[in-house]
Amino acid sequence: MRPLPPAILLMGPTASGKTAAAMALYDALPVELISVDSAQVFVDMNIGTAKPDVGLLTRYPHRLIDLITPEERYSAARFRADALAAMAEITAAGRVPILVGGTMLYFRALLHGLAELPQADAALRAQIDRDAASKGWPAMHALLQTLDPVTAERLHPTDSQRIQRALEVCLASGKPMSTLLAAAEQEEPPYNFLQLALLPSDRTALHERIAQRFDAMLRAGLLDEVRQLRCTYQLSLELPSMRCVGYRQAWEALDGSLPLDELRDRGIYATRQLAKRQITWLGNSFTAETFDCLNPALAHSILERTQKFLA
Repeated sequence: MRPLPPAILLMGPTASGKTAAAMALYDALPVELISVDSAQVFVDMNIGTAKPDVGLLTRYPHRLIDLITPEERYSAARFRADALAAMAEITAAGRVPILVGGTMLYFRALLHGLAELPQADAALRAQIDRDAASKGWPAMHALLQTLDPVTAERLHPTDSQRIQRALEVCLASGKPMSTLLAAAEQEEPPYNFLQLALLPSDRTALHERIAQRFDAMLRAGLLDEVRQLRCTYQLSLELPSMRCVGYRQAWEALDGSLPLDELRDRGIYATRQLAKRQITWLGNSFTAETFDCLNPALAHSILERTQKFLA
């Protein structure tokens, strides 16, 4: 049998240096980059998503960036189809796909496939939202714990988007979403995967990086970006684009529901919570080789391991 073609997964929490490591691999090896980021799929959302700028994207092209408008929705199922198509093209060209990002659901979907979950039910979703408005999302999380403790365990009590979807699936199907997902797991795609995880040896140091990056986003004009998005598109806080970390807080600051002087602290806190969830996903759902993302020699270590894998 012919050996499977190689593919590299470069995973890690926000601010762990994934993009820089991927660029170092691009400079040294015959690879192409595929973004695994549920926020960078949106056009015109550049500052708050930490999207590489035009110059960097010209030098280091990333597939699956700027696919849809912020008014639209992008699913894990669509990502899997798009990623597999891109990987096939890259492999056919004699190069190696590197999938880089922090959306762990997308990585899991790529590796294991997706369950046939119930279609979105607008009426049921509206009822869940009404219950959340009166009781709070932590109470809805507690309800999810009774219906689907496995899913509830990996969700933060204020992760409204994912709690809503998990409850919707449970109530519509009569089965826990975790059960449906487990039943649908498929064999890996036809690739020899090298899974690399960039994790911090010191959470405090990662938190400082997160704060510095959010400060840079504010200086670069995050509020103006959200203001312009609201002028250009028909948006609401119910859309996935505006639920992205940073964008939700900026939206609330523009509306006055969040005092402007609290925007920085609220945005940094939300980003730290995101990083915590990403790290939990990496520990629970993947068998990746880990590298300290705080190591100054990170890019060199990743390159050495990748060269050995491809030799």
